[in-house]
Amino acid sequence: MTAEATSESEFDPARSDRSRPGVPQSPASFTPPPRPYAQGQPPPGAPPAAAPFVQGPPPVGYQERPAPSRDAQLLERTVFEVKKVIVGQDRLVERMLVGLLAKGHLLIEGVPGVAKTLAVETFARVVGGTFSRIQFTPDLVPSDLLGTRIYRAGREEFDTELGPVVANFVLTDEINRAPAKVQSALLEVMAERHVSIGGKTYPMPDPFLVMATQNPIENEGVYPLPEAQRDRFLFKLMVGYPEPDEEREIVYRMGVTPPVAQQVLPITELSRLQQVAANVFVHHALVDYVVRLVYATRTPAEHGLADVAGWLSYGASPRASLGIISASRALALVRGRDFVVPQDVIDVAPDVLRHRLVLSYDALADGIPVDTILTKLLQAIPLPQVSPYTNTGVA
Repeated sequence: MTAEATSESEFDPARSDRSRPGVPQSPASFTPPPRPYAQGQPPPGAPPAAAPFVQGPPPVGYQERPAPSRDAQLLERTVFEVKKVIVGQDRLVERMLVGLLAKGHLLIEGVPGVAKTLAVETFARVVGGTFSRIQFTPDLVPSDLLGTRIYRAGREEFDTELGPVVANFVLTDEINRAPAKVQSALLEVMAERHVSIGGKTYPMPDPFLVMATQNPIENEGVYPLPEAQRDRFLFKLMVGYPEPDEEREIVYRMGVTPPVAQQVLPITELSRLQQVAANVFVHHALVDYVVRLVYATRTPAEHGLADVAGWLSYGASPRASLGIISASRALALVRGRDFVVPQDVIDVAPDVLRHRLVLSYDALADGIPVDTILTKLLQAIPLPQVSPYTNTGVA
């Protein structure tokens, strides 16, 4: 082939036709006439096109789901309204919304002054419903939280006064400052979703979400949550310091007139979105992956993680598998999808597993962070290759 030959990337069909024998030559300025056929239709004399692909019948268990664009827009407006007050902390805001859709409670840990309490208050204001804030102190008793019976002398009967825990959104500030009996009373309400006072049972309002904050740097006058009680929380979120640009924006935004968030998500819509999130499709291969990941926390040596085996005393319970699946569904809805992709599972797994792993004495003595262990676990378990359009094996 000579240097004047046309490269493959510069192939010109018209010039190629003129180079073949029997094809009449046309001047270089030749302009083809308008096509006498409709746009998108084959020209006269063209060979028949291949038969279009016809999809077969859907598999058993498949259900057509409407596009979640309207729901995604509503959730996006909710996040935008919260971000009017909260600068940065994108992961915190997103996980709070995911926990709300997944009907899971949140444990938020961070140093003082990083907007933990403000984020929870703002979120409750944007979503609507009743809101209650409880400052945990060492002298708190369970009746201060749940309520009590008060004797009315004039009527000679008892009245039941429900405590501040009976609300849609309950913020328990510094949960590790209350004694164990108060923590147990709260966590029982979180699990059972009702309060029993004087032989009568009072259900919690729907939705019911507890967001607890704790300070990791103080050791005096605190009561750390036992492992069994930490397992009641869906997420444990770590809140760090803002970046310099974000802190500068905080100063400008809060310096004159602090912004006030408005309600954009009614309670009725929230209940509907929780049901939509529960119906988001999860491929069976992703369910198998979640089960293998959680099982690897109990038997890391079987997965080639001998060093991790020495760092863990106990792994996560089956409640972690349920939490990862429900949180992945809610995260997919927040991101505008009606199906879960592997990245959704990867994003929520650390927040679900972080507080469920019991570190060994060696890990605590060596200062091994739990996130380091989670990174090794996620790297050791291979992700499945799934297609979002293969709607089989509905979880």
